[in-house]
Amino acid sequence: MGDVGLPLTGGCGCGAVRFEVTAPLLSASYCHCTRCQRRSGTAASASARTDPGSFHVLAGEDELRAWAPEGGYEKVFCGRCGSALFSRSPEDPLVIGVRFGAFDRDPGIRPQWHQYVASSAPWEPLPEDGLPRYPGARPA
Repeated sequence: MGDVGLPLTGGCGCGAVRFEVTAPLLSASYCHCTRCQRRSGTAASASARTDPGSFHVLAGEDELRAWAPEGGYEKVFCGRCGSALFSRSPEDPLVIGVRFGAFDRDPGIRPQWHQYVASSAPWEPLPEDGLPRYPGARPA
């Protein structure tokens, strides 16, 4: 991850929700699925996977709202301002993916692959960045 001081901090646009990540991030990726496009209003969502147990909400727990789509990770956002903050596995709530835009500063990791490229937005071409591409979820 490079020389990034911990904890990493972040929050929502209005400041009601604050969080920290107390261990180095494990991985990062771009998701091009239709859910991420509609949820974010962009062609892809960039997220970083946290080490289980290292993500902590510091303030605004009562402001958190979630959308739990069938067959997908729960999408957690601020109920006041709507900022997308993180996703959480329905099988293991310690598996968290934090949205890059929610960090206060550079998280020190870069996306390592593109997933769900079969549903990528036709209005924004996939970049020629050399990263692996997967038509659906990246195989484990």
